[in-house]
Amino acid sequence: MTDFSRSLKDLKPTKKYLVAIDSDGCVFDAMGIKQRECFCPWMIACFGLQPVADAARECKEFADLFSKTRGANRHKTIVRILTELLPEHPKVKERGFKVPKFDYYCNWVNALNSLLSNDGLKQAISESNNAQEKNELKIALDWSNKVNQAVADIVRNISLFKWVSESLEKVSAIADIIICSATPTEALEREWSEHGIDKYVKVIAGQEMGTKAQHLAIMCEKYERDKILMIGDAPGDQHAARKNGVLFYSINPGNEEASWKRFYDESFDKFIEGKYAGIYESAVIKEFEGYLPENPPWK
Repeated sequence: MTDFSRSLKDLKPTKKYLVAIDSDGCVFDAMGIKQRECFCPWMIACFGLQPVADAARECKEFADLFSKTRGANRHKTIVRILTELLPEHPKVKERGFKVPKFDYYCNWVNALNSLLSNDGLKQAISESNNAQEKNELKIALDWSNKVNQAVADIVRNISLFKWVSESLEKVSAIADIIICSATPTEALEREWSEHGIDKYVKVIAGQEMGTKAQHLAIMCEKYERDKILMIGDAPGDQHAARKNGVLFYSINPGNEEASWKRFYDESFDKFIEGKYAGIYESAVIKEFEGYLPENPPWK
């Protein structure tokens, strides 16, 4: 079996500090256009949600942009929409629409050993002897492929948030940097190279290399945990950091530029000086948690 995380495992530290950074919504102002123009239309088409398209759009935006599952793996979010959010949406109930069940796909997504990527889907399809399971996984793979193509066709010239370039330059002088993302690696490589900021990065780790928590777990074998800082804009980034006992800095949704300015002006310095953990980090996280609700507005 191919070891997709090999480039992470082969990384050789050049500094004693490591900063791991998410990409979409954190470095690039890309989440809105990707979700609204790429993910959502093909979700409606592939999963048979045309009769409740408006409700499906509301669920997708809430799940991926404005809630505590912001930034989660694309397959995790689809399962949340199909099994939790959409069946309870008032517009769906009013129409008596039965949300299609994708039990085999949901089981694959929720299994602990699943690689939640196109490669993982292809592997699961090849290993399955169940026709219904194969069909559901093929639908999910078709959706994911169409999303990737839409992103490649549509998402161009996306702006960096202000203070990102300055921060990367400052960080790279003192710490190693990796990208720690649930986005496909091909898209990450394209976007970072377009802006000429891939030069600051040791490894670009996308969904093919595992989850963000798995990325960080590999890094914990190379760096001391209190010398690792995860930067992200979603609760999943915070959870990945917590799971591995490393530090977390938030880029607050809707207030990204101010977050990066604070990081550049003071937060990174506190991290290097050993003054970040404790009261300072707790205040950053408390502020961050106020930005993303757990329940949708229609509940």
